[in-house]
Amino acid sequence: MKTDRWSMPRRQRGAAAVEFALVCAVFLTLLLGVVEFARVLFYWNTAGEAARLGARIAVVCDVNASTIKSRMTSMLPMLKSANVQVSYGPSGCDSDAATARSTCDLVTITVTNVSVKTVIPFVPLTLTMPPFTTTLPRESLNSATGGTMCS
Repeated sequence: MKTDRWSMPRRQRGAAAVEFALVCAVFLTLLLGVVEFARVLFYWNTAGEAARLGARIAVVCDVNASTIKSRMTSMLPMLKSANVQVSYGPSGCDSDAATARSTCDLVTITVTNVSVKTVIPFVPLTLTMPPFTTTLPRESLNSATGGTMCS
């Protein structure tokens, strides 16, 4: 028996279009979810890398906290200065302006309270990343080395 479009029963016409619409809706929802999850993971990874960059700049260059924060926010614009804490160890080693950071052994950079808003329609989520902390030992905390790292 020959079956073509015109010989199908009337109630079967359009069934493929309805099935396609249902499958397509589920597929596109899953695809959007995967893309959005990848975007959030990208920001998560970049925040960790920004913390590492800030710590590296702090131990190599003789720069203040605002310069470190500025370099970090240029790497990840969603970071705000309030999200980044710079601390030197042992406690109180950077309190004297004349010998600032010359007696410090460690630098700790902490990134906290960074939120990512998803762009999923009808489901607006705001995800808060976990805190990132990087601690590095002193290399040349009291002398600038020049080059692209310190500028």
